[in-house]
Parts: sequence; structure tokens; C-alpha cells
Amino acid sequence: MLDIVIFTLAGRPVLLIDFISSLLGLTCVFLAGRNSKYNFWVGYLYTAALFLLFWNRNLYANLILQPLSLAINIYGHYRWTHPKPEETSDGKSLNVSQLSWSERLICIVSVLLVAGLWGLTLDRLFPADPHPYLDTCVTVLILMAQLLSALKKWDCWIAWLLVNITQIILHISVGNVMMSIVSALYLINGLWSLLTWVKLYRKNNHA
Repeated sequence: MLDIVIFTLAGRPVLLIDFISSLLGLTCVFLAGRNSKYNFWVGYLYTAALFLLFWNRNLYANLILQPLSLAINIYGHYRWTHPKPEETSDGKSLNVSQLSWSERLICIVSVLLVAGLWGLTLDRLFPADPHPYLDTCVTVLILMAQLLSALKKWDCWIAWLLVNITQIILHISVGNVMMSIVSALYLINGLWSLLTWVKLYRKNNHA
């Protein structure tokens, strides 16, 4: 079932699991950008689909990250629906907030440090990887964006935009048309979501 080809794009086969994963991922971030808590329910399905996708392609480094992504998703689901009294305006959902400049610096240093150490490890264990440091930097940045989203920091969309731009470049460089299009859709949604969350932040802090 995982190897079923549903159509071809620019001469490259698109598998059913690729299509399902892309659809779930786009739905998840669209709902998150609209400040909907239902993005987490879709996120659970998305994590499961990615697990199957990476398993099918023997991408075990990415596969083992899915439990961590699932844990962040569960944590975010709880934080969004169980805010502290000072973190909510309606008593039900977590308000959008932002990082301080010192917190932003910590996030940047953490991503670069973890990605550098991880990239060095991959470079020594899997020397065939042409972009070990770029791959790990993007992966760590994704995890950081997920964590910031779980905390409902509008800064998360800055991280997502950096991820989307990098992935578009990577997919174009290897001729992966399908994922280039999907990444472009993520980028458009990220820009829209950033504006939406900033407006929500300003509304909550000027109410």
C-alpha cells in the first residue's frame, strides 16, 4: 500500500503516502494559522503518516524524531486548551504571545549548537549525505518551530518561513517538483499565519 503510485509529476512518481502526508501537513498548518485547536487532532494523523513515510524510505534518522514531534503536539494541545488565568482572554484558549529578545537569542544559539553537533555526528556516521549540516539545521529548526507553536508564540512562524524557504531550495535542487509545490504552499500559509497571529497578539494586549 505504501508503494502505490497515484500519479506522476514532471516524470517523477507521487506515492499515496506522499500525497496523504502532504494533505495532512497542509491541513494541520492551515488550522494552526487560523488559531484552531483542531490542528492538533490533524497533527496526530500527520505524525503517524510521516512515521510510515520515513519507514517506507528507510529514513530512520527522521523516523526516530516522530515520537518527539508527537510529544510536542500533545504538550501543545494541552497548553492551548488549558491556559493559566493570566494567559487567556476568554477563559478557554491560550492567548498568542511573543518571545523576548533574550529568549530569541537562546533559541537561535540552541538551534545552531544542536544542529552543529548533530550534523558532525551524521557526517561521520553517514558520509554519503551531501548536506549533513543543512539537513540537521532544518530538522532542529522544525522542532523549535513546533515547540514555539505549542507555546503559541507568534515567533514560531518566522522559524517556519525559514524552514519553508530552505526546503523549497533543497527540493528544487534535486528536481522534486511535488515537494517544491507543497513547500511553496507552506510558505504562503506561513506568511498569512504570521500576520494573523501578530494581529491576535496586538488585539489581546490592547484589549
